[in-house]
Amino acid sequence: MLIGILQTGASPDALRDQGDYPDFFERLLAERGLTFRRWSVMEMDFPASVQDCDGWLITGSRFGVYEDHPFIAPLEDFIRKAWDEHVPVVGICFGHQIIAQAMGGRVEKYRGGWSVGPTQYDFQGEKFALNAWHQDQVVEKPPAAEVVASAAACENAALLYDDRMFSVQPHPEFPKEFMEGLIRVRGPGLVPQPVLDAATERIDTPLDAAKMADRIAAFFLNRQTRAEMRRA
Repeated sequence: MLIGILQTGASPDALRDQGDYPDFFERLLAERGLTFRRWSVMEMDFPASVQDCDGWLITGSRFGVYEDHPFIAPLEDFIRKAWDEHVPVVGICFGHQIIAQAMGGRVEKYRGGWSVGPTQYDFQGEKFALNAWHQDQVVEKPPAAEVVASAAACENAALLYDDRMFSVQPHPEFPKEFMEGLIRVRGPGLVPQPVLDAATERIDTPLDAAKMADRIAAFFLNRQTRAEMRRA
């Protein structure tokens, strides 16, 4: 199954030797029946059609979905087109937020501040520890979305839209080493120091990235299987 990675952000230059955002997703989802192609939509490189791939994955970004960047509106149009044409979409962090915004939800900076580092999420009774790096979050879910995960400081941590779109706020693709780098490189002056210190204390928490990768792959592959059955 061919997945198009829509890149909306980039690793800091100081951490680029660990990989760029699409690299992390290809590693996360490796050996799960998926192949990949990349588009840098943040640089206005968009696919010609939502049918160019079997599914789409929207990355994280340092940008806010409510900010005035040239790629925001076209990406929202692409998301709605994919919805209309039943092409599956997965969104992570910024991707989670822009899907929600495109579908009628609301995103803003969380008044409770930043979530950073290993964080516990409740996926309908199953606990997942995943790395977080965000202050923005979905504060009002779209009508079409069902909440399928939450955290103490993030009510709408994962959303499911029928069988067409699935999005999560945390970063299953970020390993410990990259999170340590973000804390060191991007954190100072952006994130309050007590939040960074607390994240550093939790940095060795075992992560459930592989379990989340299984869920993402299953979402794509099961969606494809159902589509093939309808065409048969």
